[in-house]
Amino acid sequence: MELHNLKPAEGSVKNRKRIARGQGSTRGGTATRGHKGAQSRSGYSRKRGFEGGQMPLQRRLPKRGFKNINRVEYIGLNLDVVSTLVAKHNMSEFSFDKLRELNIVAKNDKIKILGRGELNKSVRFVVHACSASAKEAIQNSGGSIDLI
Repeated sequence: MELHNLKPAEGSVKNRKRIARGQGSTRGGTATRGHKGAQSRSGYSRKRGFEGGQMPLQRRLPKRGFKNINRVEYIGLNLDVVSTLVAKHNMSEFSFDKLRELNIVAKNDKIKILGRGELNKSVRFVVHACSASAKEAIQNSGGSIDLI
């Protein structure tokens, strides 16, 4: 190995234009940033949704509707679905804890029993809410309802 055979390691030398290294490099002066304006300054970062001073899209579009922060979301289970679950898992008590064990509902869900279908077995319900028609059908089949 001699001095005229030396080469830099593979990948250590990048073949790119060097910016802001004087007028002789042809990329001195403004250093490819143009003249004046926010993008020519150091520390510039564009805000999300900025459209160059034009009114941004999220401010041009009209606001619609209302989101009630106190709304309570229930998972509705009709009596026909409940009766298949009761038959499949041989339940005598249809409760939130039992559904949680079976991974049917998540821990923050709330359950409401709805009235579509028929219930042909006497079952005790321990749920968050129940419709009037479902309550009547459950009591007619000999079951009971406890609200959490």
